Amino acid sequence: MGQTAGNQGQKTGEREPLWASAAFDGDSSCIGAARRLATGFLGEVKAVHGVPVSERALGMTQLVVSELVTNAVKYAPGPVMLDLRIVGGAVRVSVWDSDPVLPDVAATDPRRVGRHGLEITLAVSQGYEVRREPVGKRVTALIALADDPGGHIAGSTAP
Repeated sequence: MGQTAGNQGQKTGEREPLWASAAFDGDSSCIGAARRLATGFLGEVKAVHGVPVSERALGMTQLVVSELVTNAVKYAPGPVMLDLRIVGGAVRVSVWDSDPVLPDVAATDPRRVGRHGLEITLAVSQGYEVRREPVGKRVTALIALADDPGGHIAGSTAP
């Protein structure tokens, strides 16, 4: 597992971007490591940078990271990359894998066992995007950091 974390790309006089990213081998052990990275990142965002992060946002971020990384490990051979960024009042969770096939959301079926990851991600996210890359694809979800019944994220309309 390789990991980079920090606030690189900072420009003088601007608020520094808050982000963390990691590259994983793509075996199942990376799922827990990805969740731990998300937890540590949001903890630092809150404690060090004073950005409000609700308990709901922390839990939903862990869930979305887990679901997206699990899908990448399950359906794509090779490495997985996770990128977490604070964008406005949200955390943008982005997972890259090597498979160019775009995921589809299975029709809702409460009797189905498994294949609920994207359903869950869509249900708890304020924004969702899937994009083909020159190699593979990137799945991105946006999760509000503060509790807001309307799900509004200030200054943001998409991942």
